[in-house]
Amino acid sequence: MNTTKTDRELSLAAQEFVWDTSNHTDVHKLVMPVLMKWIRTDKTEQLLDLGCGNGALTFSLSKLGLKCAGLDHSASGIQLASNNYPEIDFFQSAMDLPLPSAFNSKYDTVLSVEVIEHLMAPRQIFERAKEALKPDGYLVISTPYHGYFKNLALAITNSFDMHWHPLRDFGHIKFFSKKTLTQLFDEQGFEVIEFKRVGRIPIFAKSMIVKGRLKN
Repeated sequence: MNTTKTDRELSLAAQEFVWDTSNHTDVHKLVMPVLMKWIRTDKTEQLLDLGCGNGALTFSLSKLGLKCAGLDHSASGIQLASNNYPEIDFFQSAMDLPLPSAFNSKYDTVLSVEVIEHLMAPRQIFERAKEALKPDGYLVISTPYHGYFKNLALAITNSFDMHWHPLRDFGHIKFFSKKTLTQLFDEQGFEVIEFKRVGRIPIFAKSMIVKGRLKN
């Protein structure tokens, strides 16, 4: 598995989400086909990756001919991204801070892959997206999937500790179902357009991807 130190160690004290690999994560590989299809369908030309990590996914999407930029709070992630892909504009910023004015109302699509589950205040992603998006722009979020049968399987197999990693700093603290993530999109002014589950069979899916359009 292509995992970072933060994901490899069940118990980790850290000042940030630690990025020590330049590779795609396993989730990147699962979501990439869906993202590429949606980007082509929506005729996206400019994309902002919120929580870009090491920049590998941002770079792969840029090869579709997009003008991409990436933001992450992790200094180690942004250093890897900037060193490996100097042609892309990466910058370090916390999700609770407004975007620099140069990024406002600029993007056709804002993307956030496996980030929202790490945030104490998940609505911050939507605030940053609304700053960045053009009118009628798209917000695409992926996060681990939770539903009745998956939660039941985790309980029956006594896998919650391994799944939640309670001793890992900057690990997962929010757990969404299709219902709760869709509700959050609607609350924040986005109309949900598409929903996909990826990895495993649907009832035990690894992650879900939701695309919403900013309402006028």
